Amino acid sequence: MKSSLSYINTIFLVTLLLLVCSCGSGATAEKDASKAGQKSTASSKKKAVPGSMSKGGITLTPVADSPDYSDATLTLRGPSASSELASGKTNFWYDVKNYELGNQTPDAPQKSCANSAKGQHIHLILNNQPYSAYYTNKFSKELPDNYYVALAFISRSYHESIKNKGAYALHDFTVGQKMSDGPQVDLKAEHLFYSRPKGKYIGAGNIEKVMLDFYLVNTEIGKNGNKVRATINGTAFTIDKWQPYMMEGLPMGTNKIKLELIDSKGQAVEGPFNVVEREFQLYKEEPIG
Repeated sequence: MKSSLSYINTIFLVTLLLLVCSCGSGATAEKDASKAGQKSTASSKKKAVPGSMSKGGITLTPVADSPDYSDATLTLRGPSASSELASGKTNFWYDVKNYELGNQTPDAPQKSCANSAKGQHIHLILNNQPYSAYYTNKFSKELPDNYYVALAFISRSYHESIKNKGAYALHDFTVGQKMSDGPQVDLKAEHLFYSRPKGKYIGAGNIEKVMLDFYLVNTEIGKNGNKVRATINGTAFTIDKWQPYMMEGLPMGTNKIKLELIDSKGQAVEGPFNVVEREFQLYKEEPIG
């Protein structure tokens, strides 16, 4: 009888110990799972990038860590400044040093934005109209008779401009008979030139992030001085540092952007190119028709 009771007591004690251990393990597991969930939630929150701006569903994030190319230069060889050229094709010639046209910029895959398969190039902007891209230092362009202000600068393969003082050339010239009787542009004045975005962006890898980039000549921007006001689909952002930005949160279809060079009081800086408006399009797939 005693042995039977002893056996039962032993079974009871073992069962009780197993229950206690089981409950303890469950509590520990639940606690660990809770901690893991907290870590997962914390890690899933994106850290704000210094200098980023969000408004109206649109986020502008500074483009950082692009290859510097601080010693890259572009020098005009032709046409010479203030030259008068015959109607028809105009030949352009630039010296480019310490920079390889046609190469892919090394960090292009990491930028996750539109990139030229032809590589690094020259942006040529005439009278602040949409640029043309050229992958050699000599090229020709058919131009109607007119007076032209030409800005050329070297660009990374993903269209981010090189902003060194020696990386651009600004000059004017006339082709054929000048179509406008207005005064020539003061090339020593403060100028804002529009560069990106441009045209259509189609498919994944091109539409999630769209680069905003512009070029400043004879001016600087800062918190206490001139600035650039970028109005994107009606939402205004004030930019006080000359750098490109990635725009995110843009809708599919047509988007509108307006760039203005403004002074410390928010007034437009006088100049023929300092207010410019453009449209560009985003499509998930190639549009039909």
